[in-house]
Amino acid sequence: MRLFLLRHGRTQWNKEGIFRGRADIPLDEIGKKEAELLGKRLKDVPIKAIFSSPLKRAQETASIIASFTKSPVFIREELIDISFGSWEGLSVEEVKLRFPDLYEKWLNAPHELSFPQGESLKVVEERAFSLIEELKSNHQKDTIALVTHRVVLKVLISKLLGLHLKDFWRIEQGTSALNELEWRNGMWIIKTINDTCHTRELKEAALEF
Repeated sequence: MRLFLLRHGRTQWNKEGIFRGRADIPLDEIGKKEAELLGKRLKDVPIKAIFSSPLKRAQETASIIASFTKSPVFIREELIDISFGSWEGLSVEEVKLRFPDLYEKWLNAPHELSFPQGESLKVVEERAFSLIEELKSNHQKDTIALVTHRVVLKVLISKLLGLHLKDFWRIEQGTSALNELEWRNGMWIIKTINDTCHTRELKEAALEF
Protein backbone atom coordinates (compact mmCIF):
# COMPACT_ATOMS: atom_id res chain seq x y z
CA MET A 1 0.00 0.00 0.00
CA ARG A 2 1.11 3.50 -0.85
CA LEU A 3 0.05 5.92 1.88
CA PHE A 4 -0.10 9.71 1.85
CA LEU A 5 -0.43 11.36 5.26
CA LEU A 6 -1.52 14.96 4.72
CA ARG A 7 -1.99 17.86 7.11
CA HIS A 8 -4.86 20.29 6.65
CA GLY A 9 -4.24 23.83 5.42
CA ARG A 10 -3.78 26.86 7.64
CA THR A 11 -6.49 28.33 9.87
CA GLN A 12 -6.59 31.69 11.61
CA TRP A 13 -5.82 29.93 14.87
CA ASN A 14 -2.65 28.43 13.38
CA LYS A 15 -1.56 31.93 12.46
CA GLU A 16 -2.40 33.33 15.90
CA GLY A 17 -0.80 30.48 17.86
CA ILE A 18 -4.04 29.25 19.45
CA PHE A 19 -4.55 25.62 20.48
CA ARG A 20 -7.25 24.08 18.28
CA GLY A 21 -7.91 20.44 19.14
CA ARG A 22 -11.62 19.69 18.73
CA ALA A 23 -12.54 23.35 18.10
CA ASP A 24 -14.04 23.28 14.60
CA ILE A 25 -12.07 26.07 12.93
CA PRO A 26 -12.31 26.46 9.12
CA LEU A 27 -9.44 27.13 6.76
CA ASP A 28 -8.44 30.74 6.23
CA GLU A 29 -7.70 32.08 2.74
CA ILE A 30 -4.06 31.00 2.88
CA GLY A 31 -5.16 27.56 4.08
CA LYS A 32 -7.53 27.18 1.13
CA LYS A 33 -4.72 28.12 -1.23
CA GLU A 34 -2.37 25.63 0.45
CA ALA A 35 -4.97 22.89 -0.02
CA GLU A 36 -5.42 23.86 -3.66
CA LEU A 37 -1.68 23.72 -4.30
CA LEU A 38 -1.50 20.33 -2.58
CA GLY A 39 -4.38 19.11 -4.73
CA LYS A 40 -2.61 20.26 -7.89
CA ARG A 41 0.49 18.44 -6.76
CA LEU A 42 -1.44 15.19 -6.29
CA LYS A 43 -3.75 15.45 -9.31
CA ASP A 44 -1.97 12.75 -11.31
CA VAL A 45 -1.60 10.34 -8.38
CA PRO A 46 -4.10 7.42 -8.59
CA ILE A 47 -5.52 7.91 -5.09
CA LYS A 48 -8.16 5.23 -4.49
CA ALA A 49 -9.76 7.06 -1.57
CA ILE A 50 -9.21 9.96 0.81
CA PHE A 51 -10.00 9.51 4.50
CA SER A 52 -10.50 12.69 6.50
CA SER A 53 -10.89 13.86 10.06
CA PRO A 54 -14.44 15.10 10.67
CA LEU A 55 -13.30 18.62 11.58
CA LYS A 56 -13.94 21.41 9.05
CA ARG A 57 -10.30 22.30 8.43
CA ALA A 58 -9.53 18.70 7.43
CA GLN A 59 -12.75 18.13 5.50
CA GLU A 60 -12.25 21.33 3.52
CA THR A 61 -8.69 20.32 2.70
CA ALA A 62 -9.77 16.81 1.67
CA SER A 63 -12.57 18.17 -0.51
CA ILE A 64 -10.25 20.58 -2.31
CA ILE A 65 -7.69 17.83 -2.93
CA ALA A 66 -10.44 15.50 -4.16
CA SER A 67 -11.55 18.11 -6.71
CA PHE A 68 -8.19 17.51 -8.41
CA THR A 69 -7.72 13.77 -7.82
CA LYS A 70 -11.38 12.80 -8.35
CA SER A 71 -11.12 10.52 -5.32
CA PRO A 72 -14.03 9.75 -2.98
CA VAL A 73 -13.75 11.23 0.52
CA PHE A 74 -14.69 9.27 3.63
CA ILE A 75 -14.93 10.76 7.12
CA ARG A 76 -13.30 8.78 9.91
CA GLU A 77 -13.50 9.70 13.58
CA GLU A 78 -10.16 8.01 14.24
CA LEU A 79 -8.45 10.92 12.47
CA ILE A 80 -9.96 13.69 14.62
CA ASP A 81 -7.48 16.00 16.32
CA ILE A 82 -6.34 15.41 19.88
CA SER A 83 -8.60 16.87 22.55
CA PHE A 84 -6.53 19.58 24.24
CA GLY A 85 -9.32 19.90 26.79
CA SER A 86 -8.90 23.05 28.88
CA TRP A 87 -6.23 24.36 26.51
CA GLU A 88 -8.52 24.64 23.49
CA GLY A 89 -9.08 28.23 22.41
CA LEU A 90 -6.11 29.48 24.44
CA SER A 91 -2.96 31.00 22.98
CA VAL A 92 0.46 29.60 23.76
CA GLU A 93 1.11 32.58 26.04
CA GLU A 94 -2.16 32.01 27.93
CA VAL A 95 -1.32 28.33 28.42
CA LYS A 96 2.14 29.22 29.72
CA LEU A 97 0.58 31.53 32.32
CA ARG A 98 -2.31 29.27 33.39
CA PHE A 99 -0.66 25.84 33.14
CA PRO A 100 3.11 26.47 33.51
CA ASP A 101 4.02 23.01 34.83
CA LEU A 102 1.90 21.17 32.28
CA TYR A 103 3.24 23.30 29.45
CA GLU A 104 6.79 22.46 30.54
CA LYS A 105 5.87 18.77 30.46
CA TRP A 106 4.29 19.23 27.00
CA LEU A 107 7.63 20.53 25.73
CA ASN A 108 9.89 18.05 27.51
CA ALA A 109 7.88 14.88 28.15
CA PRO A 110 4.79 14.98 25.91
CA HIS A 111 4.30 11.22 26.20
CA GLU A 112 3.66 11.61 29.95
CA LEU A 113 1.02 14.33 29.61
CA SER A 114 -2.74 13.89 29.65
CA PHE A 115 -4.39 17.22 28.90
CA PRO A 116 -6.84 18.45 31.55
CA GLN A 117 -10.28 17.33 30.43
CA GLY A 118 -8.62 16.09 27.24
CA GLU A 119 -6.59 13.21 25.81
CA SER A 120 -3.08 11.82 25.89
CA LEU A 121 -0.82 11.07 22.92
CA LYS A 122 -1.21 7.36 23.67
CA VAL A 123 -4.99 7.54 23.16
CA VAL A 124 -4.45 9.33 19.83
CA GLU A 125 -1.90 6.73 18.77
CA GLU A 126 -4.21 3.81 19.52
CA ARG A 127 -7.21 5.14 17.62
CA ALA A 128 -5.31 6.47 14.61
CA PHE A 129 -3.08 3.43 14.22
CA SER A 130 -6.11 1.13 14.31
CA LEU A 131 -7.32 2.84 11.13
CA ILE A 132 -3.94 2.39 9.45
CA GLU A 133 -4.06 -1.33 10.20
CA GLU A 134 -7.58 -1.56 8.79
CA LEU A 135 -6.62 0.25 5.60
CA LYS A 136 -3.45 -1.80 5.19
CA SER A 137 -5.55 -4.95 5.32
CA ASN A 138 -8.26 -3.71 2.94
CA HIS A 139 -6.15 -1.75 0.42
CA GLN A 140 -2.98 -3.78 -0.01
CA LYS A 141 -2.40 -2.67 -3.61
CA ASP A 142 -4.00 0.77 -3.47
CA THR A 143 -2.85 4.33 -2.94
CA ILE A 144 -4.66 5.91 0.01
CA ALA A 145 -4.56 9.43 1.46
CA LEU A 146 -5.37 10.54 5.00
CA VAL A 147 -6.08 14.18 5.84
CA THR A 148 -5.65 14.94 9.51
CA HIS A 149 -3.90 17.13 12.10
CA ARG A 150 -0.41 17.96 13.33
CA VAL A 151 -0.57 15.92 16.55
CA VAL A 152 -2.14 12.91 14.83
CA LEU A 153 0.49 12.99 12.09
CA LYS A 154 3.42 13.29 14.48
CA VAL A 155 2.10 10.38 16.52
CA LEU A 156 1.38 8.21 13.47
CA ILE A 157 4.74 8.85 11.82
CA SER A 158 6.51 8.01 15.09
CA LYS A 159 4.56 4.76 15.33
CA LEU A 160 5.06 3.75 11.70
CA LEU A 161 8.80 4.35 11.92
CA GLY A 162 9.19 2.44 15.18
CA LEU A 163 9.91 5.53 17.26
CA HIS A 164 8.47 6.29 20.70
CA LEU A 165 5.92 8.90 21.71
CA LYS A 166 8.73 10.68 23.55
CA ASP A 167 10.14 11.44 20.07
CA PHE A 168 7.06 13.57 19.28
CA TRP A 169 9.01 16.82 18.88
CA ARG A 170 11.55 15.28 16.50
CA ILE A 171 8.98 15.35 13.70
CA GLU A 172 7.81 18.61 12.12
CA GLN A 173 4.52 18.99 10.24
CA GLY A 174 3.81 22.27 8.48
CA THR A 175 0.34 23.23 7.34
CA SER A 176 -0.58 21.21 4.21
CA ALA A 177 2.48 18.98 4.75
CA LEU A 178 2.80 15.89 2.58
CA ASN A 179 4.23 12.64 3.92
CA GLU A 180 4.50 9.55 1.75
CA LEU A 181 5.08 6.01 3.00
CA GLU A 182 4.91 2.57 1.45
CA TRP A 183 4.22 -0.81 3.06
CA ARG A 184 6.87 -3.07 1.58
CA ASN A 185 8.51 -6.31 2.71
CA GLY A 186 6.70 -6.22 6.03
CA MET A 187 7.73 -2.73 7.00
CA TRP A 188 6.82 0.91 6.47
CA ILE A 189 9.26 2.72 4.20
CA ILE A 190 9.21 6.51 4.41
CA LYS A 191 9.71 8.24 1.08
CA THR A 192 8.82 11.85 1.91
CA ILE A 193 8.30 13.67 5.20
CA ASN A 194 6.96 17.16 5.98
CA ASP A 195 7.16 18.25 2.34
CA THR A 196 5.59 21.69 1.81
CA CYS A 197 7.39 22.65 -1.39
CA HIS A 198 4.03 23.14 -3.11
CA THR A 199 3.52 26.28 -0.99
CA ARG A 200 6.64 28.08 -2.22
CA GLU A 201 4.68 30.52 -4.36
CA LEU A 202 2.81 31.80 -1.31
CA LYS A 203 4.11 34.86 0.51
CA GLU A 204 3.53 33.16 3.88
CA ALA A 205 5.37 29.94 4.68
CA ALA A 206 3.60 26.84 5.96
CA LEU A 207 3.21 26.96 9.74
CA GLU A 208 4.32 24.15 12.06
CA PHE A 209 2.04 25.17 14.93
